Amino acid sequence: MAQQTPAGPVKTDGRKRRWHQHKVDRRNELVDGTLDAIRLRGSNVSMDEIAAEIGVSKTVLYRYFVDKNDLTTAVMMRFAQTTLIPNMAAALTANLDGYDLTREIIRVYVHTVAAEPEIYPFVMANSSASKSKAVAESEQIIARMLGVMLRRRMASVGMDTSGANPWAFMIVGGVQLATHSWMSNPRMTADELIDYLTMLSWNALRGIVEVGGSLESFNASPHPSPVLPPHLLD
Repeated sequence: MAQQTPAGPVKTDGRKRRWHQHKVDRRNELVDGTLDAIRLRGSNVSMDEIAAEIGVSKTVLYRYFVDKNDLTTAVMMRFAQTTLIPNMAAALTANLDGYDLTREIIRVYVHTVAAEPEIYPFVMANSSASKSKAVAESEQIIARMLGVMLRRRMASVGMDTSGANPWAFMIVGGVQLATHSWMSNPRMTADELIDYLTMLSWNALRGIVEVGGSLESFNASPHPSPVLPPHLLD
């Protein structure tokens, strides 16, 4: 019996690839249109209003998104990819040091979110698991970027970098939750929020530097209660 020649590599179907890219591009266009509709009509905008603002039928939206929750998740991912993460990357690589860098990172996060007062509640009103996952993923990306920056700066002066990752996640998680609470019920100005968050973060970072980032040095050091300023002792 004649031996069969092995089949060659399957060629990629160029039409499928182009169609897939078309769907991705079209989906992004619809998400960008949704962002504009939210900015114009507010966080309670309906699917009918979104479709009208974009200039398509609601059927077109449902062709690309399962439901409003699916669209909301896509909005969060698009906002993170095009605005939040690039802004935070720029802040983390700013030519600043110490207190100024700490405040700048927090300022950029708060101002980026505060600059979109309608988009933030639109996203947060969606309680789906996919939205929560999209929010968590964006925060993890920012925390990992912060962790890299902390490790590099700490290693450059010979500090122990073992705690850089949990510290980064704690800072990002705390700032995100505080900003979320403030957006829901703003009882102070954005700059006051930034200053309070900087006050906490900066003093924590100072303490880390003072023990060289070493857990052993921290645990071996005395931990006296802080001394109140004189005017509070009167």
